[in-house]
Amino acid sequence: MTTAGRMLIALGGNAIQRPGQRGTVEEQIANIRLSLDGIVAALGAGWSLVLTHGNGPQVGQMLLMVEAARGQVPELPLGVCVADTEGALGYLIQQALLNRLRHERRPAAVVTIVTQVVVDRADPAFARPTKPVGSFLSREEAESFRRERGWTVADDAGRGFRRVVPSPRPLAIVEADAIRRILDAGVVVIAAGGGGVPVAEEADGSLSGVDAVIDKDLASALLARAVGAQRLVMLTGEPFVFLDYGTPTQLPLPRLSVEQARRHLRDGQFPPGSMGPKIEAALDFLAGGGEEALITSIEGFTDALQGKIGTRITRE
Repeated sequence: MTTAGRMLIALGGNAIQRPGQRGTVEEQIANIRLSLDGIVAALGAGWSLVLTHGNGPQVGQMLLMVEAARGQVPELPLGVCVADTEGALGYLIQQALLNRLRHERRPAAVVTIVTQVVVDRADPAFARPTKPVGSFLSREEAESFRRERGWTVADDAGRGFRRVVPSPRPLAIVEADAIRRILDAGVVVIAAGGGGVPVAEEADGSLSGVDAVIDKDLASALLARAVGAQRLVMLTGEPFVFLDYGTPTQLPLPRLSVEQARRHLRDGQFPPGSMGPKIEAALDFLAGGGEEALITSIEGFTDALQGKIGTRITRE
């Protein structure tokens, strides 16, 4: 089948759980259904699609369940919690998309792959855990967990204490070859959810899980390169990337060259906790041979496909 090319779409957190929601399965399904218009439009335009997604709130909820069941059932390591939520959320997205395509009488197959992503145990991130996970803790709870369980705990913007874990850089997608073959068969693939499950390669070539969380956007860029995607799309809460975001002088950026993106990143326009990882992911993708990175809102994705909104980042 002739396609327009291969596109990876990274769904932002709002695609699954909106601010202020409890995060029930019913809420997540409703949010996912509202996020499908652009994906269906891309399929209709002939794109071969890979989908990725976040899982931060869901991992936090699972860690709460692990804590609540402590002493009653065996404890689950963080990597298993990441894998569990990657599979569960992939299932919700897979079913919602398949149902939508069936209702529109479009022949399509959708599959979810629990994806392992190789990291380096020597990555400096392991010595400086920074990624908050799980629920907020009181000072007393934080001290108890630090002492009894060896957790690294840090104050989270004055809102309380939280466990922080390493966020190493992704190096390789273990299942990349399998994903390419499935895409070549015309199947929509959901993979690397939540950044994928972090694993390390041992001296004998075997893989072992590590307690860490990989940035979803960096993993998406790596996967896009590994499967030969021409476009990387990162869907977020805003229709554009902005300069001076949140100020009276904020300015939307319909286009950015690699040089301009690097300069604005150096100047602090794209903070690490918000737009920074998306810009870094776009730069990684383009450096690896990708043609275009697009950053826009979930709601505006259909318009962005037609060039009406969104920030496009290209080499020139």
